[in-house]
Amino acid sequence: MSDDLSHRLARWAAAGVIDAETAQRITAFEREHASRSGLRWPVLIALAFGALLLASGVLLFVAAHWDTMSPASRVALVLLLVASFHMAGALVGERFPGMSSALHGVGTAALGAGIFLAGQIFNLDEHWPGGVMLWAVGAALAWVVLRQLPQLALVAVLAPAWLAGEWMVAAGWSAAGVMATGLFTLALAYFTGRRGSHVSRVQLVLWWIGGVALAPAGVYLAAMAADRAIHGRPEARALLLTVGWVVAVGAPLAVAAALRGERAWMNALAAAWAVLIFTVHRVGGEAALYGWCALGAVGLVAWGVHEVRRERINMGAALFALTILAFYFSNVMDKLGRSASLIGLGVLFLAGGWALERVRRRLVQQTREVG
Repeated sequence: MSDDLSHRLARWAAAGVIDAETAQRITAFEREHASRSGLRWPVLIALAFGALLLASGVLLFVAAHWDTMSPASRVALVLLLVASFHMAGALVGERFPGMSSALHGVGTAALGAGIFLAGQIFNLDEHWPGGVMLWAVGAALAWVVLRQLPQLALVAVLAPAWLAGEWMVAAGWSAAGVMATGLFTLALAYFTGRRGSHVSRVQLVLWWIGGVALAPAGVYLAAMAADRAIHGRPEARALLLTVGWVVAVGAPLAVAAALRGERAWMNALAAAWAVLIFTVHRVGGEAALYGWCALGAVGLVAWGVHEVRRERINMGAALFALTILAFYFSNVMDKLGRSASLIGLGVLFLAGGWALERVRRRLVQQTREVG
């Protein structure tokens, strides 16, 4: 049983909301339930890795024998891969739902490989974002029919990948900042979609994707803002650039509104921070950019405190520490000698890490008391 629930039960018993006997029954029930549900994690991990290894092995086998196969054999193999995994998932659906979900997920992944291989077989015009779009549509249809999490995860990843690909083909690197802004705000919308104690499966999957993608997307956004070469390239057409900014900001805000409802106004503030990062760098230079990134990390921490979400506090603290380290390596370390720079880095890790951890623990404890 989690320490958070134990703390709540103790507080409720002390306040007279529940008696000691009821608290003991709740504790016994939660411990028994936790022990039973804990046995599922090894099975889920085994299914996830098994599906990943199976898909990788099939793709490697096809790639090794691809050149020796005739075009008709290639088409038949592509269709067989997609159909066989979905048929196997349907056969074991009632007896082993977890296995069924894994097999359907492999089948949906094989669909993407089939789309691109079919384009290679028939020498179709090369426009790779179109293939990603077809893959995303297929995953979306599979999600509508099956309502399984692998298809939802693929849609959440493939849809922005398609939009990013179309943007790069249409505008090129001259407007890469638009794509960076869209990816960051979308990852933030995924990550902040959880609210309250009751979390749906959709929110949980998007939360995991956003948590994994948020830090890399933030680093990419800061790198695009600091890239002077991009600012010096010819700009895209005004109309195309306007459409790009509308989609990069509007689509993530629509996702945030669907997940958070009226609380999506906080995502709008975060989107404004992401858009202004380019202006901050042009006006204030590199030092202002680091300050703006640190401000964004502090804002994420404050967001977590306001909505009693510990994962946002932890993520904000990690991003703040990453900003400080990046500033030290790029602006401080090269101005010191080798020994002095190492000493300073050690002091930064020890003192800064200690202070940051104290603040993080205090804020996390505050959210537990409020919750």
